[in-house]
Amino acid sequence: MTVNSEFKKKLIAKEPLLGTFIKTPHPIIIEIMANAGFDFLVLDAEHAPFDRTTIDMMIIAGRAENCPIIVRVPNSTPEWVLNVLDAGAAGIMVPHVETAVQAQKLAQSVTYGPGGRGFAGTSRAADYARRPLVDHLEEARDEVSLICQIEDPQGVINHADIAAVDGVDALFIGRADLAVSHGYTDFFAPEVAEMTLDILSSTSAATGLYCPPTEPLGPLRAAGGSMFVVGSEHLLMSSGGVALSEKFNTLRTNKNTLK
Repeated sequence: MTVNSEFKKKLIAKEPLLGTFIKTPHPIIIEIMANAGFDFLVLDAEHAPFDRTTIDMMIIAGRAENCPIIVRVPNSTPEWVLNVLDAGAAGIMVPHVETAVQAQKLAQSVTYGPGGRGFAGTSRAADYARRPLVDHLEEARDEVSLICQIEDPQGVINHADIAAVDGVDALFIGRADLAVSHGYTDFFAPEVAEMTLDILSSTSAATGLYCPPTEPLGPLRAAGGSMFVVGSEHLLMSSGGVALSEKFNTLRTNKNTLK
């Protein structure tokens, strides 16, 4: 079983999984964060400056550390999907999925077959031509996860139908965009919380969401969530630096208080 297939198996089984967003386009970040104990990492190509070469290098780093790499793509064009999967990503997270029809097209795009993913036998995903075609076609089904992001009013309405689409492995709730798209300014607003809990309880696919590092995960797990993307390396570095600075500032008033 490969790292990617093991991740998908756990995702489908709704085992609790901890990840974080990666915003810095450098493979050293992957090495550091993978060794911190995360179950997976998400390259945020939607909101951070990732190009194809950088994504390729970061997936290499993930493989070296036995850490599954999910890529949140900026859009679901065949070029993006194909390039990311050929590079060996464990799956894609697609923003703004609103209908079952859209989800069906996405499921087709990540799967080999008529109208689907194109085959390249010398890609990293195909083990650089060391994996026979028939084996790769079979094993690829277990190595690619499709995660549909729900963050629009229409997506909320259709979330159960989206989750039921064959090939959709998980729904990921984008609470910030969910709040904004409904006219709220706080993704902890009661109305957003109600929508979130409703989606987390979906039984057709695994569910997950982004969480600030200070948010308790127990209630979200109890509600049905299993895939937790907590903060980002930017946020974790910043909060760690702030905590250290605040602790160090006690020296300015009392040199004996830094312990």
